[in-house]
Amino acid sequence: MGSRIWSFTSESVAEGHPDKVADLIADRILDAVMEAFPGFPRPRVACEVLVTGSRVILAGETSHGLDDRTVEDTARQAISDAGYGPGDPEFPCDAVEVINLIQPQSQEISDMVVGAEIGAGDQGIIFGFACDETSPLMPLPIHLAHQLARRLAEARRLGIIDYLRPDGKTQVTVEYEGRRPARVTQVVVSAHHQDGVDFRTLREDIEREVIRPVVPADLLGEDSRFLINHSGSFVAGGPAADTGLTGRKLVVDTYGGYGPHGGGALSGKDPTKVDRSASYAARYAAKNLVAAGLARQCSLQLSYVIGMHEPLSLHVDCYGTNTVSLESLERALGAVLSFRPGRMIEDLGLWDIRFSDTTLYGHFGREDAGFAWENTDLAERLRAEALSL
Repeated sequence: MGSRIWSFTSESVAEGHPDKVADLIADRILDAVMEAFPGFPRPRVACEVLVTGSRVILAGETSHGLDDRTVEDTARQAISDAGYGPGDPEFPCDAVEVINLIQPQSQEISDMVVGAEIGAGDQGIIFGFACDETSPLMPLPIHLAHQLARRLAEARRLGIIDYLRPDGKTQVTVEYEGRRPARVTQVVVSAHHQDGVDFRTLREDIEREVIRPVVPADLLGEDSRFLINHSGSFVAGGPAADTGLTGRKLVVDTYGGYGPHGGGALSGKDPTKVDRSASYAARYAAKNLVAAGLARQCSLQLSYVIGMHEPLSLHVDCYGTNTVSLESLERALGAVLSFRPGRMIEDLGLWDIRFSDTTLYGHFGREDAGFAWENTDLAERLRAEALSL
């Protein structure tokens, strides 16, 4: 019997998408607090953002507050960097109303986290994932969707397609033969644009300047479909046309739905929140197991309770692709890695990164960004440990 033929689809979004504008503001506020208060104890932040119409509403909690002017200036700069600069016709960074509702962190939460060793900042179920479909060890559908979204922004920023606006979405369908990605059957691009653009011109420009440079020609066939602005006009976009919320693009942020995620937002949270730090550590672990040749595909789950220093559970699933027993993989992880919140933060250098660098085009698979959780420096140690058990 031949290999099963099946398809999988993932999406990404451009930097001016309303949800990503909200995520970027939240991470910029987090960065601003970290820069303003570099001493011990390190600040705790959980920032939530809503963008809609002509308003930006910030809420959440922090142990170290910023003054309203700094919060407002930080939010406006993030909006500008997302593509909505001063005088923008839809969401001008200099004219939107910024409402700051961030409040002090609950003392009960603070007491559970601060101490001789950092405890988990909340309960949580966390996943990491990796597979051998691409060089960054990410699933091919989300890998290509992110590349398309990045190229769409590049075409706008560089003036390659000079009528593009900041919002947009991409989507890629990959057909598989068994576990092997065989071809790209559909590419969807929805590009925010200025009024008065000829649709035939837009579709030709997007195919030539965005799709063809990204999707490898050997993955395209004569029947591969390009669906470009399939609904027609996309003049009204960004937060002026649709509400954006922090954490609403978790599938985009993680594995495109191909691998599981725990449901907790990543953006706007300091690394004591295991939704963020343990997600990075779990990806680091899964990627190193795959890089070590111990599995072709690996999902790792961790669970935590607030204030506790050790995870409640560790579970590894390799979907039958593992070359040693799952018990050996779990024991090897326990011998080589620590999933204690303080150690994860230290090992991955999470007090020292700019969190807003993670916001766009996924938190995983971006090897050019220098994120420690994308390194495969533990692969040989894990392999040696697993084979010795």
